[in-house]
Parts: sequence; C-alpha cells; structure tokens
Amino acid sequence: MLVLIKILIAFVMLEHLYILWFEMFAWTSRGPKIFKQLPKELFPPTKALAANQGLYNGFLAAGLAWTFFISDPVWSLRVAAFFLGCVAVAGIYGALTADKKIFFVQALPALITLLLIIFY
Repeated sequence: MLVLIKILIAFVMLEHLYILWFEMFAWTSRGPKIFKQLPKELFPPTKALAANQGLYNGFLAAGLAWTFFISDPVWSLRVAAFFLGCVAVAGIYGALTADKKIFFVQALPALITLLLIIFY
C-alpha cells in the first residue's frame, strides 16, 4: 500500500511540475492551443498572471517532492497529506470557478491519495 501511495504522490507531483512548466514557460505558445475558447490575444497580456499561478503549482510540487526525502514515514505521510490537501482544495475551487474537468485532473488524484494515506 505504501508503494502505491508513493507512486500516486509522485504522479500528483509530476502533474504539478507540468502545470508549472505550462503556465510559466509555455503560456503564450501552448495556451491558445489548449484553451481554444479564449481569444489568442488574451495570452500575452496574462503571461505574468499565468507565471504566478505556475509558481504556486511549483511550490505544491516541491512540497510533494520533499516527502520523498523525509526519513520518518509517519512525518513523510503527514507532510504529503498537507500538500495533497492543498492540491485538492485548489482543484475543487478550479472546478467550481473555471472548468469542471479540473476536478478530475487535479483534485481527484489528490483526494484518492489522501484517502489511501488516511486508511493506511
């Protein structure tokens, strides 16, 4: 079970590293292709805002990465639970305010991992 939890933590961490890259470095190039419903001219003026969001996603990824370097397994899972909770809240908020699929892409993997940690 612990191996599965660690794999899921790594998955959520990698997902947030991708979001960091996308929002900080590929917003104006890939953004219009992914968010087709938004006008292309919206992306250059919002580049700094997207980069700021990407930075926050990087902090979440860093927190989850940190758990792999904590030798005490209980402490490691508690730190992971905190950061997974942050991811879940962000995903739920994003689903309520932006796009419902954010729940499935961001919040659900974090919530599943949290449940596994709770019942471990």
